[in-house]
Amino acid sequence: MTLRLAPPLGLLVAVLFAASLLTGPAGLSLADSLGALLAGRGEAAVLVMREIRLPRAVLGLLVGAGLGLAGAAMQGFLRNPLAEPGLIGVSPAASLGAVISLQTGAAAAFALALPLAALTGAGVAVALALMLAGPRGGSFTLILAGIAISALAGALTSLVLNLSPNPYAAAEIVFWMMGSLADRSMDHVALAAPFLIGGAALLLTTGRALDALTLGEDAAQSMGVSLVSLRLRLLVGTAAVVGAATAVAGAVGFVGLVVPHLLRPAVGARPGRLMIASALGGAAMLLAADLATRLIAPERDLKLGVLTAIVGAPFFLRLIWQMRGRE
Repeated sequence: MTLRLAPPLGLLVAVLFAASLLTGPAGLSLADSLGALLAGRGEAAVLVMREIRLPRAVLGLLVGAGLGLAGAAMQGFLRNPLAEPGLIGVSPAASLGAVISLQTGAAAAFALALPLAALTGAGVAVALALMLAGPRGGSFTLILAGIAISALAGALTSLVLNLSPNPYAAAEIVFWMMGSLADRSMDHVALAAPFLIGGAALLLTTGRALDALTLGEDAAQSMGVSLVSLRLRLLVGTAAVVGAATAVAGAVGFVGLVVPHLLRPAVGARPGRLMIASALGGAAMLLAADLATRLIAPERDLKLGVLTAIVGAPFFLRLIWQMRGRE
């Protein structure tokens, strides 16, 4: 089923990636866009294509794929379709790091201070989750640790906003937390790509173990699965993916929740198969959402995280209603 689903999803991602490259307020023709991107023709067109549109499209592809993959992995590990990548507190902690860099002025002094601070926050979050849950803690303990870290990071973020003496800094923090891929450069791509790709590669190594885990923890251990190793790879991989995504795109929610659930009926209940499909589906969803922000209200700078929440929240409520009906 995965092999049949991969070509159409891959084609959809390719089409949306191309549309992302060709869409924007500059009004470049297809010939001018391709000439600037491939042959470097036209100074202004090259600037638009290579420094503005290309980084945005690449980040949309990588961030969406990473969030979709991490969501499928988390749902497989916790055996819960309502699980999502930010459940372990990585996203709020990464946001806190970014907010501190904005509030202290470090982001203005150094272009990459914000994503670096966000990645640091993500690293602290996963270290705290491992410490609180313990080396052999179960899924329930891990969820509780994630809730505690999320609550603490959210409270500290609110405190920074509350004590901010500069209204412009506070406004910048709020807008950043809404999520966006606008005004990103190849420096952001170079910083985030190793974490996104490395984290995704680590998560993909958990496929067989997650398939075995669907039979229960005891059955998985009898099949030679080390739950300690599985949890460590899952946490580190998710932290790398979600931390890097938050560092360059802000808080973009619901991708890791919605995409795996949409694709699960077509792929089956095996998490190993679902992860690859969810990576492609996540890339398609985020590229489409970013494209929509440019087409719906180009003059208003509609934020990416706002759009994904508008689409994802009703879907989340529908999912809860369906689960309530089954119970």
